Amino acid sequence: MKKLFKYLKECRLEMKKVAWPNKTTIFSSTKIVIVSTVIFAALLGLVDFLLLKVVYLIF
Repeated sequence: MKKLFKYLKECRLEMKKVAWPNKTTIFSSTKIVIVSTVIFAALLGLVDFLLLKVVYLIF
């Protein structure tokens, strides 16, 4: 049990050393991730659609 408490105490100390991002950085990073995910999904959907059309033309 002592090892668990020691581990948790060390984790708490390490978390205080972390340089946490501010709100603007978090929001801008989130926007970039969402936009890039939507663009990638649209491109992947387009490729899937085109490949499906090619398969239907062949068969």
